[in-house]
Amino acid sequence: GLSGTAPFTYPPEALSPTTAPAGILGGVSAEHWFGVEPGTGRDLFSLVVYGARTSLLIGLGSTVIATIIGVVLGIVAGARGGWAEKVVGFATDVTLGFPFLIFAIALSAIFPVDAPRELMLIGVLGLFGWPSIARVVAAETRVVARQPYVTASRVMGARFGHIFRHQVLPNVTPTIIIYSCISLPGRISAEATLSFLGVGVLPPTPSWGRSIGDAINWVTVDPMFLIFPAGALFIVTFAFNILGDAIRDALDPRKAGR
Repeated sequence: GLSGTAPFTYPPEALSPTTAPAGILGGVSAEHWFGVEPGTGRDLFSLVVYGARTSLLIGLGSTVIATIIGVVLGIVAGARGGWAEKVVGFATDVTLGFPFLIFAIALSAIFPVDAPRELMLIGVLGLFGWPSIARVVAAETRVVARQPYVTASRVMGARFGHIFRHQVLPNVTPTIIIYSCISLPGRISAEATLSFLGVGVLPPTPSWGRSIGDAINWVTVDPMFLIFPAGALFIVTFAFNILGDAIRDALDPRKAGR
């Protein structure tokens, strides 16, 4: 562990007889910078650091899946129009109207205990996260599809695949990058919410959401157990929101000359 103790070490001397952290401020000391986890004695700093790996892995993985599905369907709907747009629109409405939380809880109940929960969360958040980006990409694609150079390519006999790769995709890439960065914090927060509800990653895997959920029972005894994981979640989501805004400003042609 970075503060002297690994996240899977359970030192009994770090706890009082009531299983609360021994010492002040939840056991904060030179050895345990953030204190220890009540009930187990695990180093809280190590849990927060390793929990970042869990949250970022799930957030990034689900964002990649949602982006790939949303971009492909959005471009097809925006460029083809007609029946393709109706089918994608119907699939979008069905996905947005599906009870995501109930599905996640039901899936967690039948998901094998020994299987990696991170993969389940990546798949669930990715498969339910594509509609918003599909709508944005479809709207952007419609604008690009009306441009004279796209019309000229069609008149000259260019196939849809060529137009997709060389004309549509390069023009919507800035929008894809911006929207992916902006949506990433929401998926990190969604993972934390599912772990908070007990349907995310299982103990002893470190997770900010599960730590926040466990901290509710100890908040009057050890408020540090809630403050540090919640603070880490806030800092990461805030940082990605700022990054998304900065990328949007950098790629916005209206601000390029400023």
